[in-house]
Amino acid sequence: MPVFEVSGATVVFLLIVAVLVAFLTEIVPNDVTAIGVVAALVVLEPWTGVDSRAAISGFANPATVTIIAMYMLSAGIQNTGLVERLGIYLADFTAGKEFRALVATVCTTGPIAGFVNNTPVVAVFIPMVTDLAEKTDMSPSKLLLPLSYAAILGGTLTLIGTSTNIVASDFARLLIDGRDGIGMFEFTGLGAVLLAVGIAYLLTVGWRLTPARVPVDSDPVSEFDLDNYLTFMEVRETSEAVGVSVEAFDEAYPDVRLLQARRDGRAYAGPHSDRLLEAGDTLVVHGSLQAVNRFREAAGLGQRSREAVTEDTFEATATDGTLAKAVVPDHSRYVGETVGETGLHEYHETSVLAVRRGGELLRTDLKDRTLQAGDMLLVRTTPASIRYFTDTGDLLVADERAIDRMASTDIAELAPLSSKTPVAVGILASVVGLAALDVLPIVIAALAGVVAMVVTGCLTTADAYGAVSWNVVFLLAGVIPLGLALESTGGAAAVAQFIVATGEVLPLLGVLFVLYAAVGLLASVITPVATAVLMIPVGVDAAARLGANEFAFLLAVMFASATSFMTPVGYQTNLMVYGPGGYEFSDFLRVGGPLQLLLGVVATVGIAIGWGL
Repeated sequence: MPVFEVSGATVVFLLIVAVLVAFLTEIVPNDVTAIGVVAALVVLEPWTGVDSRAAISGFANPATVTIIAMYMLSAGIQNTGLVERLGIYLADFTAGKEFRALVATVCTTGPIAGFVNNTPVVAVFIPMVTDLAEKTDMSPSKLLLPLSYAAILGGTLTLIGTSTNIVASDFARLLIDGRDGIGMFEFTGLGAVLLAVGIAYLLTVGWRLTPARVPVDSDPVSEFDLDNYLTFMEVRETSEAVGVSVEAFDEAYPDVRLLQARRDGRAYAGPHSDRLLEAGDTLVVHGSLQAVNRFREAAGLGQRSREAVTEDTFEATATDGTLAKAVVPDHSRYVGETVGETGLHEYHETSVLAVRRGGELLRTDLKDRTLQAGDMLLVRTTPASIRYFTDTGDLLVADERAIDRMASTDIAELAPLSSKTPVAVGILASVVGLAALDVLPIVIAALAGVVAMVVTGCLTTADAYGAVSWNVVFLLAGVIPLGLALESTGGAAAVAQFIVATGEVLPLLGVLFVLYAAVGLLASVITPVATAVLMIPVGVDAAARLGANEFAFLLAVMFASATSFMTPVGYQTNLMVYGPGGYEFSDFLRVGGPLQLLLGVVATVGIAIGWGL
């Protein structure tokens, strides 16, 4: 009786399908899925050919180590205050004009992202761009999407511009004979062309297509539709609140949140105050209509329904609390935790009033809501907590007005430059120079740069470790052996055969464009790094079968993976502006789709001219 044999390539394909489903559905975080891949490859070793040593090789891969070092170097530059200071100067340059604000945003973000990791650049620029929009009397939505796209485009300028470039360099070393990786500025010419074309698009067609989702200078209460969730109440003489501290009274009623207490028209206490309530005090209460009504009856309070709670209600108590909008970044420790589990209220005097997740607005049962990367939170918080969130990066405060209220308007105090600024910039320049001149491999130069920054005091070890997006590192380390298994089992060759088949009806340039388009689509639904790892072996194999330039096909995969514009989940920076811009999923497709198609044409032609087919 014949025995059905399963080939190694089939097993790897099935594993890849399972990984793609997990990435799309996010049943578990992507980095956890990647670590699961490591275990699965070893368990299935008879088919995958991957033993335990090969399975964990991704952690020692030069690309992984280089990316870790570049995160740390970016943090060192971030600590100098240069990016923040630049944002302040941009506001002066725009002079209140909309188009100038757009030009300033895209023309500064792109070049910076070529040398500093684009994720922290966007994190710093989000509140500044929001403030820029307010000063020019325009919707922040008109600037935030171009901000993300410009940062993505800037990543194509240098080898260290984005993680996918570093991954591609390592694959070039492994898969292409005679190649020792990719030079620091080897593709800068084409990257500059793509950046210029992208900026031209964003300043013209993209500007018209980008929607103004968030109203100009909108009140957060109205923006998050909280008019029926924030209420003024009055403490009656017979109320049980009389003589009770604000904090104790707030804790006694967990279904509502006491955000503020007012006396004689002045706010004097937040929810963590030990100040005693008196008859005649006015309370600002947050909760659903049903919960608030139950609270009013149980506590014997009166309701002042004619007066509406607005952002100005909290402006009066800037020393005790304020409203702010904050984004949950993908590296935040709050991702995957419920609002109640984060301890925001207990430890950071921060109350979450609403959560915007794409087009969905969550305002009830918030304690039990699990936070996801890209969530936009409306919070009542304090200046000290804003500083804490800014320092740790666990939340990105996206409301420059909230930051202004905690700091002086003096530029030197609002965006101070570190005394170590020249040293940090010099170290980064040295890393780039040593790698560009082939004095040291990029991985060694980057590690040496990290050591130099720590030794010179530009970076503490705690800041260095905290700057790394470890989820990206574990994702890369887990997916690299999967890419190697795809290559060694013949799976890459099988996929490449489909691409080769298009050569029967298309010229070689057309085949390259088909590859670029396919990779771009895949990068839009899973991470660019994972796409590069899986598709570079396919591209190189297809080129070999066609007798074409293998490096040209590798570059096509690299550029296509690094320029993902069509979905908010395709690139970290897209996810970061998703909430603050109030965008819908379709906005990325409408604005990013034509841009991705345009760059596909420009990139394939540019590769053909620059490196030949």
